[in-house]
Amino acid sequence: MTSKVLIVEDNVDLAYGLQTVLEIEGYDVTIAKDGPTGLSTIERVQPHLIILDLMLPGLNGYQVLKQIRRDDVAIPVLVLTARGEEADKVLGFNSGADDYVTKPFGTLELLARVRALLRRQDVQAGRGTTPQSMPVERFGEVEVNPASRTVYRRGDPVQLAPKEFDLLVALLRRRGAAASRVELLRELWDYDAEVVTRTVDMHIAELRRKLEDDPSKPRHILTVRKIGYRLDAG
Repeated sequence: MTSKVLIVEDNVDLAYGLQTVLEIEGYDVTIAKDGPTGLSTIERVQPHLIILDLMLPGLNGYQVLKQIRRDDVAIPVLVLTARGEEADKVLGFNSGADDYVTKPFGTLELLARVRALLRRQDVQAGRGTTPQSMPVERFGEVEVNPASRTVYRRGDPVQLAPKEFDLLVALLRRRGAAASRVELLRELWDYDAEVVTRTVDMHIAELRRKLEDDPSKPRHILTVRKIGYRLDAG
């Protein structure tokens, strides 16, 4: 099945350039030129991946992201923007982004990230190997159901972005063993090289904010100095 990609980008030259590159790779590509059109196109096209600019007319990318996640849409979103400050990236991830590419970017890097997100989506949709058979997991006052991709804390549902959920399950699967940042990047984002990125750290910070009583002093999602992270279920 051909994967469908929606590009929400108001720069016409960039949008059509991306469309050409992706169509050469075999993707079915649709373009939306502003935020409201992007949201309506999601319902019409039902894409497998969204490439989203942040600086959009009508509704900006942050607003579009929040609306997508508010509607409980689990489509992976790759944010594409000229805003490279860490605060902008954190806000993007907090709003529900799965990955983040700063302009200018390399075509090969973009295609690698697109493939990684779509591969992960295939797994989640049951089109590949998946840990669906994992039982319901619990740590502290948190309950995680990998099959339904739901999380509850003290009985109340917790909304996690798709990559936040994947990261949580990846830590749970290790049964307390530490996972390095590079290991997690390769497993969840399919990065082939030891890229310099704080993607894992940002997602960990969000998990702590949503699941820990005191994110500054976490009891369960722990940092392992000079290595990475582990999850303590005790």
